[in-house]
Amino acid sequence: MVDTITTLAGIATLAVAGLVVAVALLWAAARFSPTAAGLQGRLVAYLGGQSLWLAWLVALAATVGSLYYSEVANFEPCSLCWYQRIAMYPLLVILLVGALTRDRFVARYALPLTIGGSILAIYNYLVQLFPGIEVACSRVSCSTIDVEAFGWLTMPLMSLVSFAAITAGVLYDRAAYNAAEEAE
Repeated sequence: MVDTITTLAGIATLAVAGLVVAVALLWAAARFSPTAAGLQGRLVAYLGGQSLWLAWLVALAATVGSLYYSEVANFEPCSLCWYQRIAMYPLLVILLVGALTRDRFVARYALPLTIGGSILAIYNYLVQLFPGIEVACSRVSCSTIDVEAFGWLTMPLMSLVSFAAITAGVLYDRAAYNAAEEAE
C-alpha cells in the first residue's frame, strides 16, 4: 500500500512540478514577449480567482500525505521534516480563509511560510544527497530516505514542489488583484 501511495504521490508531484515550471517560464517570457504577456494576462484572468483554491488543494494534499506517512505508514519524521510541516500546516487555514474572504493581502501571510518551507526542503534534500552536511537532527537522521518514488523523488522534493505550487497560486491571486485594480 505504501508503495502505491508513494507512486501516486510521485506522479502527482511530477505533474504539479511540470505546471509550476511552465507557469514560471511563461511569467519570465512575458517580460520580453508581447505574445507571452498576452497569454500570461489571459491565464491570470482565467486562474486568478481560483488560484488560492488550487493552492489550498496542494496544501491539503501535502498535509494529508505527510500525515499518512507518519501516522499510517509509521515513518517517524526527522526534525527538518517537522520544520517543513510547521511551514505547511498553517497554510491550510491561511489559504482557506484567504480564499473564502477573498483577502487581497493573503500573500503577506502565505509567502513567508512558502519561502521558508522551500529553503528547508532544499536543505533537507541536500542532506539526503550529502549526509555529511547534516547538522543536529533529531533521533531520526535527516539523511534517512523512507519515501522515494522513481528512485530519486524523495519527500523533501515533494515538499519543495508543493511549496513552489502554493507560491505560484498565491502570486497568481495577487496578479489577478493587480489586474483588477488596473482595469478600474
